Amino acid sequence: MIVEGSVKVSPISAMRSKTHVQLVGQSPAMAALQQEVDRVARSDAKVLITGESGVGKEIVAKSIHARGPRASNIFAPVNCAGLPETLLESELFGHVKGSFTGAYRDKPGKLEMAHMGTTFLDEVGEMTLRMQGLLLRFLETGEIQKVGSEGAGRNLNVRVIAATNRDLRDMIKLGTFREDLFYRLNVIHIVVPPLRERREDIPLLVAEFLETFLGQNRSSITSVSPEAIKVLTEYTWPGNVRELENVMERLVVTAPGPTIEVEHLSSEIRVQDRVALRPKRERRRTVADDLYKRMIDQRESFWSTVYPLFMDREITRANVREVVRRGLEEARGNYKIVARLFNMESRDYKRFLNFLRKHDCQIPFKDYR
Repeated sequence: MIVEGSVKVSPISAMRSKTHVQLVGQSPAMAALQQEVDRVARSDAKVLITGESGVGKEIVAKSIHARGPRASNIFAPVNCAGLPETLLESELFGHVKGSFTGAYRDKPGKLEMAHMGTTFLDEVGEMTLRMQGLLLRFLETGEIQKVGSEGAGRNLNVRVIAATNRDLRDMIKLGTFREDLFYRLNVIHIVVPPLRERREDIPLLVAEFLETFLGQNRSSITSVSPEAIKVLTEYTWPGNVRELENVMERLVVTAPGPTIEVEHLSSEIRVQDRVALRPKRERRRTVADDLYKRMIDQRESFWSTVYPLFMDREITRANVREVVRRGLEEARGNYKIVARLFNMESRDYKRFLNFLRKHDCQIPFKDYR
């Protein structure tokens, strides 16, 4: 949860604010994280933040910036997974007029804009090897080379904080992440715990999100029942705080009110915590089950069902791998048949494989033949 000044707000609101950002939590894990952020903020060392999708890595980065000596200067986030290589290079380092089609003027990059401030490199593990090399050069020299420029570039004073939900050491072994860059970034390592490891914070987050979304919507909801709080607290939250936020927003809009009850919660949350009335020996229904059923029974496409949820970080890599595993079981290890099962056109086959490889969602097909 985030607090801004004396008024509590949701993580989304805090990220958009220009004022002080503070992490708040009652759990021992959150208390330890806050202490670590306080220690790290006093230095200028590079920080690598790791943790599952949706745990709030950018919030931790903003907190480090806000508590340190650079707080009065710019915090410039860059999503390394959200742009193709050429655009990411321009976004980071800037470009000069005429360097490529559409470059009608000189443009500073995020690193230059954050001079004397902080640049946050989110999803740094998604960078190509070439971009990793360019970033490494900047970290070693402090000098940027704009796209299309010639000669020496400008030297900058920027604190770099990076984050990823991937295991960079495993990527180093696979040759997809540079070991020298890893050691440059991993001066201080902060691990953000998943929500299931700090369940004491869930009721507090529920209250904060409820207050936030009630202020944004005309709703008759006034409270959440103790029984619903218990179920929400016991749920494992694979999508972490982001998933909880989405759930609360949906409940504020859809629950009839005035109190959010257990029956208003989705089947995934209720079934996982044994609230749904079904035989105990029956396997619990998962997010992957529902996604797979939508594609098989309702003929929805992978690109409209699974892909947008993953890119918006509402489902995890494990969810996608489980969907793919179900498809491989049905297709007896044939990825082309999986693509057809998932209602893709034949020309999408290579795109599908590339997506799986890029996001580490590909499963060995031989295990299912």
